[in-house]
Amino acid sequence: MAHPLSANPKIFVQILRWTLLIIPVAVVVGSLNAFFLWILNLATVTRVENPWLIYMLPLAGLVIVYCYRRLGKNSDGGNNLIMDEIHEPGAGIPTRMGPLVLITTVITHLFGGSAGREGTAVQIGGASTHWLARVFKLNEADTRLILIAGVAAGFGAVFGTPLTGAIFALEVLAIGRLRYDAIIPALFAAILADVVCSAWGAHHTHYRIDFLETITIFEHTVKVDLFMVGKIVLAAVAFGLAGYLFGELTHVFKDIFKATLKNPYLIVVVGGLIVIGAVQLIGNYDYIGLGVYSSREGGVSILSAFQEGGAEWYSWLLKLLLTAVTLAAGFKGGEVTPLFFVGATLGNTMAWVLGAPVDLFAALGFLAVFAAATNTPLACTIMGIELFGADHMLYFAIACYTAYYFSGHTGIYSSQRVAVPKLFDLGGAPKIHHKLGELRETHSSLLKSLVKRYK
Repeated sequence: MAHPLSANPKIFVQILRWTLLIIPVAVVVGSLNAFFLWILNLATVTRVENPWLIYMLPLAGLVIVYCYRRLGKNSDGGNNLIMDEIHEPGAGIPTRMGPLVLITTVITHLFGGSAGREGTAVQIGGASTHWLARVFKLNEADTRLILIAGVAAGFGAVFGTPLTGAIFALEVLAIGRLRYDAIIPALFAAILADVVCSAWGAHHTHYRIDFLETITIFEHTVKVDLFMVGKIVLAAVAFGLAGYLFGELTHVFKDIFKATLKNPYLIVVVGGLIVIGAVQLIGNYDYIGLGVYSSREGGVSILSAFQEGGAEWYSWLLKLLLTAVTLAAGFKGGEVTPLFFVGATLGNTMAWVLGAPVDLFAALGFLAVFAAATNTPLACTIMGIELFGADHMLYFAIACYTAYYFSGHTGIYSSQRVAVPKLFDLGGAPKIHHKLGELRETHSSLLKSLVKRYK
């Protein structure tokens, strides 16, 4: 039997090889995401200064649909296409996916769609690294690894959270399982891409939690307030259900649009008109765009949700509905930043209901709704540490994992696999080999059943 350390020279060579492969990945993905963040900010500022642009949203939708139908090839698969290529290579990822999703996401935000940026960053990363894999003539196994690295680089660069980006890329592929064979490429790619993105002058939002506590039991200091944990668990159940609702409503609206309107050009026009009508009924522009900052004094945003009175009790629901309609209609962008908005504002409301610290619960909702909708509780716990510090790490973990279980076998990524079911079964949980999209078709949710009934 060989000595355990006998493979070390070979491991060192592999790490050196992957470091050399990852450098161009990080430079390309980090630079493209820096450009994306710059032009996205420009589009957002332009829309805020010219609110009449929202009335052109249906026309912008027509341009987006036309671009994908005429130029996109299979690019419309988005993040799900990248996941499928990692699991079962063959379909390929067109290089055009990167610039196409970048342009159409900017169009969506310029004209007032409610969407995010994570999906765009990940697709830029996936398309760029798949092109590099062909340039480097990598085999199938190495192509899988470099695609995972591309996802990590895109996510880490766009949010300024490299460790989260690496864990997210490993965790998002299959519920309940991490791909540790890709940890070195993913971590290197995320760190270097974040460095490159920052070097280009990209700025990321900074958050803070001011709440601090010292808990004593029998005159001895302890790390965890059990009464606070109880409140967090109750709130996390609501966060998990919100994540479930977001994923399901997005799919349901797609089903309704396809069943009733059928034509993609008509669907995107109607979706745009719904968003315009909703904005008019609401009376402000707080719930379109990214929602990180408010376009008016006293408006609702992610940042305002960390302050008492910074959100209405229904703010999370309005953002959830507008984003679900925007994405289901065919507009482009990610889901993650809107999920942050939904979570932070719901956390603000739960803090009021439970008599808890507003900034802490806004942060917990920010993380936990994302964890529930993407089935990535570990990555979201790490994100909490990178964004808010480690003082409340245990609370982050409790909220994220509780929300994860209460969101069920659903999520925003249809191509995500179920490796380990979310079941407590002492006799052994049944194995599920479906994608979430297939599972949704064979085991209809309540919302899916209602759509089928009235088709």
